[in-house]
This record gives sequence, structure tokens and C-alpha cells, in this order.
Amino acid sequence: MKNTATIGIAALLAGAAGGYLAGKAGAPATDTTESAAKAALETKTSRSGGSASANAEAKRGARSIADVMKEPGQLARMQALMELYSGMDAAQLEAEAGKLDGMPMAQRLMASFLLFGRWGEVDPKGALAFANTMGFQGAFVRPTVLQSWASVDPENAAKYFSENPREFAAMGFGPGRGGPGGDSGASVIASEWAKLDPEAALAWANGLTGRDKSAALNSVIAEMATKDPNKAAQVASTLTGDDQARAYSEIASKWSSTDFAAAEAWIATLPAESRDRAMASALQTLALTDPEGAASKVASLPEGRDRDRAIEDVAGPWARKDPAAAAAWVSQQQTEDIDDAIRPVMSSWASTDPTAALKWIEALPQGELKDESTATYIWSNRTGDPASSVSLAETIEDEGTRNRTLWMTYSGWMREDRDAATSAVQSSTTLSDEAKERLLNDRGGQGGPGGRWGRGR
Repeated sequence: MKNTATIGIAALLAGAAGGYLAGKAGAPATDTTESAAKAALETKTSRSGGSASANAEAKRGARSIADVMKEPGQLARMQALMELYSGMDAAQLEAEAGKLDGMPMAQRLMASFLLFGRWGEVDPKGALAFANTMGFQGAFVRPTVLQSWASVDPENAAKYFSENPREFAAMGFGPGRGGPGGDSGASVIASEWAKLDPEAALAWANGLTGRDKSAALNSVIAEMATKDPNKAAQVASTLTGDDQARAYSEIASKWSSTDFAAAEAWIATLPAESRDRAMASALQTLALTDPEGAASKVASLPEGRDRDRAIEDVAGPWARKDPAAAAAWVSQQQTEDIDDAIRPVMSSWASTDPTAALKWIEALPQGELKDESTATYIWSNRTGDPASSVSLAETIEDEGTRNRTLWMTYSGWMREDRDAATSAVQSSTTLSDEAKERLLNDRGGQGGPGGRWGRGR
């Protein structure tokens, strides 16, 4: 049941409810997802305390999804669902699938993931046949079935995928296309196959063509890199162009998570056209555990896209640890994407210490950094009063940023206290007459600024 647990919990904790609605549910399972599955079990056990045996007995007695959904705690319900489905055969799983439509949406999404994940292991063709009767909803479960199938029988999963491309084309999951989570079917199969037999997975990937081949090779190499980065590097050296650069980047990311010094030494041997991209990926991984150390190495990258990306990747994790230090560091960087770099920093800071964040903003000179910091502060600060937020938004120099921020602020104010917001809109000397009319008439707050929204500065 290990694969089903990993797929279901990983996707749900990532917010990817409903298959590929909004997350990388088709992505390769990682140590993080394994830990999530373990955490679910440990959470349930520790919560039960001295009554663990009694609770376990009660769970074993649960024979319906209705019983499972009475469990307190979301992680406990996930574990109970996995226990419920793990003992079912294909016919029982089909019967349970028929009950999903009568469930509330949130429960249905959770159960669908786990049910079809299990069904994909024991009877994938039956699961896919049922998915084909589900209309539009079937597009959300087919990728889950495919991944589960590939996790236990990748060769036949690959054969079926190649022979039935249209079955997975919905939601952009067909051959040669990336799904909403960013992966193609070939990529998912290759990743699962590489966990079981990397050499066979590599041979299959090399037999593909076009974008399927590129995606599959990259997934195989990425999986190899988690166990033997030197072997992965040897395989990547046989590739060319962007395929090779992308593979080197994947290896750098995986290798740096276990031995940054070794990864850094290897990166230094790469061709110049691949080196900076690989280093940026390594720094992204290093920043998760040592953001200050990663920041100190950003300066080694030449100015350009890879360095800009590294600045953003370091700033976010650092902000969760020390937003003031991260903000100070970002403000000293020369980057074309200062807005992307400061947003995660200010979002964290405004949520945890809005007073300190605002004081820092007020000390900044006028310019893009201050504008973006101010806008993000207003979006992220949930404790400030609307009138103060409006006044702060009016200090933003860039017209587009100012208008978007004012629109958001006034719209939120309208939902909280329409009378007070209406009075503020009517008396504003910043808003144009058109903007006032749109705000006062747009009760849903969905109209957006548009047009000549403000009077200018």
C-alpha cells in the first residue's frame, strides 16, 4: 500500500485536490511525501494516546466510507481511507467508486485520490474504464491511475499510454504535453519506472521521440541522481542542447541536497552554457536548509536570468527564517526581477511582524523596490485597517501597481463595510470618476481597475 499512500497524501498536502486540478500530483514521489505519509500515521497514533488499541479496533470495524468520514482529524481520515481501500479487490473498489458522487466535494476529492490510486495498482484497466464513464471528472483521476499503475507495472503502463494517447490528452496530459502539474505522462511513467529499474526506464525513454523523450530522460536522470549522482551525470553527458542543460540542473538540485560541496565541485566542471543554470538549481536546494550560505554564493553567478532566479529562490526560504535579513539582502542585489525577489520576503514579513515590515518600507527610497514592497505588504497584512491601507497604496509611484493595489483594497473594504468604503470612494481625490463608478457598481469586486482608473500623480 506504500505507493497509494504516497500518491494520495502527497497530492492532498500539496493542495492538489482532484488529481491535477492545482498541483503536481503526477510528480515523482519524494522523501518529503514519504515523510508526509509517516507523519499521518504518527499523528493519528500520538493523538490516540492511551486509547490507541481501542481506536485501532474501532477503525478495523469501519466498513464504509461513511464511518471513515466520522473520524476526527483530516490525516486520520486519510489513513483510515487507505486502510479501507487497501483490503479491497477490484470489484469492491468499483462499488466504492460508485458512491463518490453522493459525497461533499472536499470528501469526494480526497477519497477519489486514494481510491483510484489503489485501483490503479490492482486493476488499472478497470479503473480507467470507469474513469471514462465519469465525463469531465474522469480527466482528473486518469493521471492518478496511470501513476499508480506505473509504480507497480511500468512496462504495461507505458504500453497502454502509448496505445491510448487520447485517453490522457484531457487536462494536457497526453504524449508530448505537460499536465497542469508540469509533467507529461511519459515523464511520470519514466520516474516511477526508474524507481524500480533505472536501466530499463532509461532504455524505454531513449526509444521515445520528441518532447516525450526529453521529458522521460529528464525524469529518469532526476531519479538516478537521488541514488547515484555520478551515474546520472554520466548519462546526462550523452545528451545535447537544452536536454543536457536541464538534466544537469536536475542533478545539481538532487546532489546538493545531500552533499553541496561535491555538487559544487562537479558543477565547476560543466560546460559554460550549463554551469550557471546548474548552480542556480543547487542554490535553490541549499537555501531550504542554509539560506544565508546560499546567499553568500549568489555573487559567484554572473548577472542574468540564472542569477535573478537564484536571488528569488534564496529570498523566499530566508524570509521564513529571518525576513528582515532577507529584505536587507534583496535590497542590495542588482536584478532585473526585484519585484519577484521581494514579494515572498514581504509576504512573510507582513504576515508575522507588520509593524517592522512597514517601518522598513517607509525608509526605502522611491522606486520599484518600494512600490512592490508596499503593494505586497498591503496584500499580505491582514491586521491593518482599510483606510490606512488606502493611504499607503496612494504612495505607490507606478500607476499600474498603484491602481491594482487600490482596487484590491477598496474592493475588500466594500465587502467588510460597504457604507464606510462607499464614503471613502466618493470623497477620494485620487480615484477618477470612472474608477469611482466602477467600484460603487461592482458589488462582487471582480471588475478590476481597467481604463483610466486613477487621476495620475
